[in-house]
Amino acid sequence: MTDLTQLLNKYSRPGPRYTSYPTAPYFTTDFTESDWLDELRASQDPGRGLSLYAHIPFCDTLCYYCGCNMVATGDYHKAERYLGVLDRELARVAGLTDSRRRVEQLHWGGGTPTYLRPEDIRRLMGMIRARFNIAENAEMGCEADPRELTREHLAALRESGFNRLSIGVQDLDERVQKAVNRVQPAEMIRQVYGWARELGFASINMDLIVGLPHQSVESFSRTLDQVVAWAPDRFAIFAYAHVPWMKKHQKLIHEEDLPDFATRLDLQQLIHDRLGAAGYLNIGMDHFAKPDDEMVRAQQGKTLWRNFQGYTTHKHCDIYAFGASSISQTPDVYMQNEKNLKHYQERVASGHLPVERGLRLTRDDQVRRDAITRVMCDLELDMQSFGAEWGIDFRDYFADALAELPPLAADGLVRIAPDRIAVTDLGRLFLRNIAMCFDSYLRQASQEQPRYSRTA
Repeated sequence: MTDLTQLLNKYSRPGPRYTSYPTAPYFTTDFTESDWLDELRASQDPGRGLSLYAHIPFCDTLCYYCGCNMVATGDYHKAERYLGVLDRELARVAGLTDSRRRVEQLHWGGGTPTYLRPEDIRRLMGMIRARFNIAENAEMGCEADPRELTREHLAALRESGFNRLSIGVQDLDERVQKAVNRVQPAEMIRQVYGWARELGFASINMDLIVGLPHQSVESFSRTLDQVVAWAPDRFAIFAYAHVPWMKKHQKLIHEEDLPDFATRLDLQQLIHDRLGAAGYLNIGMDHFAKPDDEMVRAQQGKTLWRNFQGYTTHKHCDIYAFGASSISQTPDVYMQNEKNLKHYQERVASGHLPVERGLRLTRDDQVRRDAITRVMCDLELDMQSFGAEWGIDFRDYFADALAELPPLAADGLVRIAPDRIAVTDLGRLFLRNIAMCFDSYLRQASQEQPRYSRTA
């Protein structure tokens, strides 16, 4: 067993991914539509940018591993009706938004956004442009499933202004693909990738998943060989979270076919070695990018941030999210829409904003969120400047974290100096574990804890 595998084994434990802090399980239904309306009206700084997110929940088929809020359907009329509801939600929120605010970032996720027909891709983008002021240089990204995708879909995205694409690859091994009901030959993905390059998408990401049934180091090594040869700009490589008590369809995956824990650790070692050798830098949290990528530059310049879409270079934007289950964010508030598609559509149709739950952050939440985000994005914390910024004595305020960090330092994951905490290159693989030291919610009684995926 290598030293890295030993550390992955030691630090594998349930923990949040920190796309927010506090994390989504702590949102509450005590937060209502009235609270969100008050926040929208009170937070209209014309100089503060916007990041828009649209959730398209539909898919042609069900991928058994999926943990997203989605509906598998062959009835396209459902998508057409959904777009009409989205338009009403867009109009309501836009009516409460200062028209001088510019949209600096826009993202479509799902489900499968490219489930929409090319004419409806243009239709939805037309709705958004009619309601919001989109900056000329806005970063606009869309998730894409290679199956059922035509060149016309990608052309419609480019014509609509999209400049980024994230292609769902997951795994290229046919046995693995069949086990999760997502069969997409390598030639299909190569063709989609080629179309995207021809059409001029400025940045292309590929999503992969480790921990799927029948995966082995040998089989996933072949997948990595192929995707590295394609040379996308970024990779996001996620660990499969098997949570059939939350996602009932995951029961269709036979647990005896899942790789054992030792194999999962070896897969993590493989990814670290192979992508590093190919010249990709580990941003952290399963994200890898080429050295000249703007995400790498943002991390080096300490302007990288995390939100519900993962890492972002747009730290100073409020997120306005549309569609079922989507999550909006201002500096002080998180709000999640109704997750149930029927309830979401009924709420919007009745003239309401479809608020299901949310949270207004306390000052302690904001202080700890900043510390966790700086660890995960900047990879260091300057104790003195952080304390001065927040008006706290850092060592006193974070005595709990400073008591938990020395064992991680002994394992080479962090360096603790009198004035700063720095994540090592090795520690990038353990950012969740380091961040957890600053999380006061994890210290609550165990019976109150939500169930998280493992950190390795």
